Amino acid sequence: MAQSNRRRTSRRAIYLKLRHMVLTLELAPGAALSENELATSLGVSRTPVRESLIMLAQEGLVQVFPKIGSFVSRVDPAQVADAQFLREAVELASLDNLPPRLDPAVVEELRENLKRQQRADLGLEEFFELDEAFHQGLMRLSGHGNVWSTVAAAKGHLDRARRLGLHENVSPAIFVAQHHEIFDAVVGGNVTLARISMRTHLRAVFSDIERIRTHSPELFATDPSGVPVRRNVVVWE
Repeated sequence: MAQSNRRRTSRRAIYLKLRHMVLTLELAPGAALSENELATSLGVSRTPVRESLIMLAQEGLVQVFPKIGSFVSRVDPAQVADAQFLREAVELASLDNLPPRLDPAVVEELRENLKRQQRADLGLEEFFELDEAFHQGLMRLSGHGNVWSTVAAAKGHLDRARRLGLHENVSPAIFVAQHHEIFDAVVGGNVTLARISMRTHLRAVFSDIERIRTHSPELFATDPSGVPVRRNVVVWE
């Protein structure tokens, strides 16, 4: 039984590691995947890698073609739109459920989060983590923080598009300013303004996609069911 539990833990760890590599663009959209190379780099056998790729394929983050190979799925704008629709609906509904008196501990956490977002030496992945914590914190204010895990599980394509946008913008300053605007509206009790600011903030990903697609169309799916060409894909220099 103990050995079986260890195998499941190991398999889960490999899946989470590979998923993180896909979402952070370490494994770029369209990149060919070698079970042998991944197993060697992770120091495991091919079995947990193969099982993890199957799980990622079920999420739409990997495509497996018999007799051809496995590839990281290109970012699918349709799936980005679906995930953004879900996220926007949940986060705007959460704003509507804000109580008259906000939890002071959560408000202070959000203030500290915003201060950290303004660090001059902040890396893009650090900002992404703070961004996620900020939005989850807003949902905690309305008592719906636990819903975040459901939202997070459904937005793989969206998260990759957001990261592409962050790299394209170089600085996250514009998003930090939007976070401040949303926070000030929430703390000030102006839910209408908070909703408007939140909607604008969440929909910025669409303009990012269109801009990036003009010079890097190979990162995006045109025919999600089509068989990709086995070649290296560079996300940015």
